[in-house]
Amino acid sequence: MSRILVVGGAGYIGSHMVKMLARAGHDVATLDNFSTGYRDAVVAGRLIEGDLADRTLLDRVFAAERFDGVMHFASYIQVGESVREPGKYYRNNVVHTLNLLDAMVAHGVQAFIFSSTAAVFGEPLYVPIDEAHARAPINPYGASKLMVERMLADYDAAYGLRSVALRYFNAAGADPEGELGERHDPETHLIPLVLQAAAGRRPAIRVFGTDYDTPDGTCIRDYIHVQDLCGAHLAALERLAAGAPSAAYNLGNGQGFSVREVIAAAERVIGRSIPVEFAPRRPGDPARLVADSRAARAALAWTPAHPDLDTIVAHAWQWERRR
Repeated sequence: MSRILVVGGAGYIGSHMVKMLARAGHDVATLDNFSTGYRDAVVAGRLIEGDLADRTLLDRVFAAERFDGVMHFASYIQVGESVREPGKYYRNNVVHTLNLLDAMVAHGVQAFIFSSTAAVFGEPLYVPIDEAHARAPINPYGASKLMVERMLADYDAAYGLRSVALRYFNAAGADPEGELGERHDPETHLIPLVLQAAAGRRPAIRVFGTDYDTPDGTCIRDYIHVQDLCGAHLAALERLAAGAPSAAYNLGNGQGFSVREVIAAAERVIGRSIPVEFAPRRPGDPARLVADSRAARAALAWTPAHPDLDTIVAHAWQWERRR
């Protein structure tokens, strides 16, 4: 059993991670400021209310108990907002993470799992995207995550703080048991937006662009089940515990689904049609974003357990109905 601190454990992915860690027998504590997370989403372990901006608090947390590792999910993630308010993103995603890393170094905690993003790559030069792809983010959100990846390499070289950065493509789905799910405010992810339209919580799902160079003209994305993301985090934690060096991996199913295919899957799962509105393309939306996750599969002995789109949508719909 390891003692793990999950920062941002009251959010979408973090809350699923806390539950998985506890199920795996780990002693888990959540640190969250509840700016976007929910208290009732923390279903296991201890809960510490606080902010990464507060270095005094971090020192108290690390002095109070000896953590074997830290998982970090406490980033802002809205691409459009990052363009409008870049300072907010560099402050929270970079400066506050720097506070956390400094506190870890000061208290001798040397294993760190970082929630990164496919946005570090920018416009894809080829698909599927592997770890060798050029990293050239086109928005402050992606840039802030890439800055942290660079900091992690430097902190490893200087202090021996080993880390694994996991670059998500499109996190999706919900806890198969229906206890946890996605509830961003505002919601920007496609699958919950489609399901909200199906449930009557919004008039229709808007499809931005039908003239992309894809089989059906709509954007293609790589959707990976939130449980599979957490499984990769757990495998990465075990890898570091076994003495492995720092690394960064891309996480996805390795297959892409178009917007129309997601809507069709939701209609199959729910058993009725969903209202759709078509709109022009949004600036900066690539036609295809698909991960090459072979490196993660090999190094972490990890394979997605829920790669099927209908399963991903069904678990998300179970959560939507519960809400």
